[in-house]
Amino acid sequence: MSEVKIVAETRSEFGKGAARRIRRDNKVPGVLYGHGSDPLHLTLPGHELLMALRTPNVLIALDIDGKSSELAIPKSVQRDAIKGFLEHVDLQLVQRGETVSVEIYVHTEGELAPGGNLLEHVLNTLPVEAEATNIPESVTVSVEGLEAGASVLAKDIPLPAGTKLGVDGDTVVLQVLAAQAEESAEGEGDEAAEA
Repeated sequence: MSEVKIVAETRSEFGKGAARRIRRDNKVPGVLYGHGSDPLHLTLPGHELLMALRTPNVLIALDIDGKSSELAIPKSVQRDAIKGFLEHVDLQLVQRGETVSVEIYVHTEGELAPGGNLLEHVLNTLPVEAEATNIPESVTVSVEGLEAGASVLAKDIPLPAGTKLGVDGDTVVLQVLAAQAEESAEGEGDEAAEA
């Protein structure tokens, strides 16, 4: 995983009015916390942060006021419900070599067994523990030939080296469901017509 460098400024104004002024300047208010230190309130460049957040679990190298440099991962991102712009971001302070808990996306490949079966994603993301500078973006699971009733457990998913499951290994991640028969619905209509 690559690091994205972002220049941040500390902020001393708080509240709705201050946050609106920051957003008007195409910037995003944020908070950096972790490792027992006091939360640090920041102002981040909006476009650069938006581009960085396109990568899941991105590692952000913050240059704070040109005085200090910190590594962080996004923990909470608030977006405007209608326009989609960033309203606020919470960043967790991390260190090289430190293990962090994150969620990574589960992608599937392959075709299910013939018969109109449906694949249900019980979990869209998989909780894992990984080294902060080596967080995988996603995992890929083959569902080739799986039949109705089959399931994929967390322990069956191949994880990159240095990554451990953050959930019980017997947790169901994917399952294959049999397609619903439409005959019963058609049969009910025929019975109603006869009555």
